Amino acid sequence: MQNIKPSTFTKVELEFMQIIWDHSEATSEDIQNALAKKDRHITDGGIRRILSILMKKGHLTRNKRGRSFLYKAIIHKEYAEKNIIHDLLDRAFSGSIPHMVSTLINSRDISDDEMKEVKKIITERERKRQK
Repeated sequence: MQNIKPSTFTKVELEFMQIIWDHSEATSEDIQNALAKKDRHITDGGIRRILSILMKKGHLTRNKRGRSFLYKAIIHKEYAEKNIIHDLLDRAFSGSIPHMVSTLINSRDISDDEMKEVKKIITERERKRQK
């Protein structure tokens, strides 16, 4: 497991991390372009500020590439997702997995295919526990 202190991300920090995870590594210009495709416009200074925060939190490294810096995630996406889920489970649902799953399933329309996939995941988990 990674030796990084878990922390939650702000909405913007997570948006930046998603871009970096999707690209494996990115410059501030790459991030600005990815945000622009979503009709999100953040100044270059704002982008550098968020990247600096993510570096201080220990989530990113950077290396000089030409006149730019190339940012790379230290924390893996799957590890971050697990930490976010555990934090949500503890803070919003008092650690109750059934309550969290029930709220998730009942909070929006779920297609038949999605419901089948959820059932498949539960069945696979039950099989693993029996071994």
